[in-house]
Amino acid sequence: MVTRAFVTGIGGQDGSYLADRLVDDGLEVHALVLDADGSPEHCPPGVVFHPGDVADVDAVRAVLLDVDPHEVYNLAAISSVAQSWSEPDLTARVNGLGAVGLLESALAVQDRHGHPVAFVQASSAEMFGEPSVSPQDEATPIRPVNPYGAAKAYAHLAVGVYRRRDLHAVGAILYNHESPRRPDRFVTRRITATVAAIARGRADRLVLGNLDSRRDWGWAPDYVDALVRAARADRADDYVIATGVGHTVRDFAAAAFARAGIADWEPLLESDPALFRPADALDLTGDSSKAQRDLGWSPTVDFAEVVGRMVDADLELLD
Repeated sequence: MVTRAFVTGIGGQDGSYLADRLVDDGLEVHALVLDADGSPEHCPPGVVFHPGDVADVDAVRAVLLDVDPHEVYNLAAISSVAQSWSEPDLTARVNGLGAVGLLESALAVQDRHGHPVAFVQASSAEMFGEPSVSPQDEATPIRPVNPYGAAKAYAHLAVGVYRRRDLHAVGAILYNHESPRRPDRFVTRRITATVAAIARGRADRLVLGNLDSRRDWGWAPDYVDALVRAARADRADDYVIATGVGHTVRDFAAAAFARAGIADWEPLLESDPALFRPADALDLTGDSSKAQRDLGWSPTVDFAEVVGRMVDADLELLD
């Protein structure tokens, strides 16, 4: 019986929704946190916090062996592609080496305590870089074009290695997914927060980078549901988690302006070449047929409503 779960990255968007889900499922939830003095925002009561850094492999391993979890979810990451360009070494340690350390730790728990451990790695579509086909699936070649994608690729490939060692290791290849809990350093939240400010007369324009980049945007709680389903599936495997529908950054902005009731929005939107990334995948759209078939998973919120819910929340913050 699954009774305990261990989560890294609980302070992020996905981590908070995952904690909600696991607590609702009746699990005893333990989480690794960098700040020992404060509870992460949106975290439900009852979660047991363990101070530590995922990059400190030995210390985290000692924690896992003591907690003895049945499920381990690794969501900890340098989550910004832009930050990965400015701090590639830190990105490699956290997103790559830290993840592999957790895989080994999960296997150590399984070996010491004599029960199966399910490990779910939050992989990323950024591993595919500039794919030659769209949509992408689990067989799409891994060819990252930025440090974030490269570190995620290393961790993802290691998942397959540990699956061969009889660990229930899952690589959940997550495409873009959003919610009002998304921090404002991400372009999607910057769009919805700025559009809300324009609607309330507190800003006069929205300045972005490449408006033509195409992404597959879904609803974050749906993607968390996929993680849990994969952890509890009869067989471990890798799964693309995506809606299958791509939209450009311009489309995202247009949907946000529409939700805010701003019809004549094009003069309010600017593209600044200084905000372009050194290398950026132009079209990442995923084929989640395998997850839908094997896990019974499917997205429940469409693109316009995802954007709309974010805009609504940002408007409410300004009222």
